Amino acid sequence: MPRILSRSRLHSRLPVLVAAAALAAMPGLAEAHILTGEAGGFLHGFEHPLSGLDHLLAMFCVGLWGAQMGGRAVWSLPIAFPLIMVVGGIMGIAGLPLPGVESGIALSIVVLGAAIALVWRPPEILALLVIGVFAVFHGYAHGAELPGAADPADYAIGFVVATGLIHLAGIAVGLAFQRWREGNLSRALGGLIGLGGLYFLVA
Repeated sequence: MPRILSRSRLHSRLPVLVAAAALAAMPGLAEAHILTGEAGGFLHGFEHPLSGLDHLLAMFCVGLWGAQMGGRAVWSLPIAFPLIMVVGGIMGIAGLPLPGVESGIALSIVVLGAAIALVWRPPEILALLVIGVFAVFHGYAHGAELPGAADPADYAIGFVVATGLIHLAGIAVGLAFQRWREGNLSRALGGLIGLGGLYFLVA
């Protein structure tokens, strides 16, 4: 007879299962919208966070940091980031000036990676402020690169959905790592990501 996982064992494996499901869903979601064509916008928006390693690392860090902080931060940080990204996206679409966008994106990887490596647990409002500032830069980059024929609303929905899935992966990995060696794996991963951010900052 097949083995049935106990409730405790299932609970311990839930973060990994969530991450696997989220990652498995990404190609399917994108593929489902290919038929919308170049003018659809959703596919372009969905692909953008996945096509740039700098964007992907920062968004993964938001989920990982939220999981490390625990409490309401597990969901408040990953929810706030894509919502504030939309504001930055609108600024980019409108062509409003925002200096240092690429530096801001690279700096977000450094700061978030360092926060995880140092196990920084600030008050929730301060953590939201930190990710909110960086979300504006990431959203602006998405909006500024909106294809001319794409629908802005569909494009925004696309990058918010992709961002949410990346956050879910970060949360799942963070919750799983917190169970092993008292979170040292999360700290090590944060340090590596922060070093990667330094590369983007000086490149």
